[in-house]
Amino acid sequence: MPASKERAEAIAARLSAVGLATRMEERDDCTAIEAEVPEPLSAESWREVLEAVATADRFGLLATSSNDRTLWAVVRKRSPRRAMSGDRAISDRG
Repeated sequence: MPASKERAEAIAARLSAVGLATRMEERDDCTAIEAEVPEPLSAESWREVLEAVATADRFGLLATSSNDRTLWAVVRKRSPRRAMSGDRAISDRG
């Protein structure tokens, strides 16, 4: 199993352990993980959630005016391309 797939599954497992229902979607260049975040979530659970998604390449929280909250994380399948420009490496990692 590719390392990126293992990392995405580990993130989803940690979120599930906190009690969040997760969804994973395979895309061409990444694996996306989403979870609905319930309104009452303890500070300890938030810490675990943040520690889990911090291992992703990108993550965020989408909140709506109706108090729906969706946590998302993305794990790239390949490392970012690097190009050399003079003595400096230029990366597309943002």
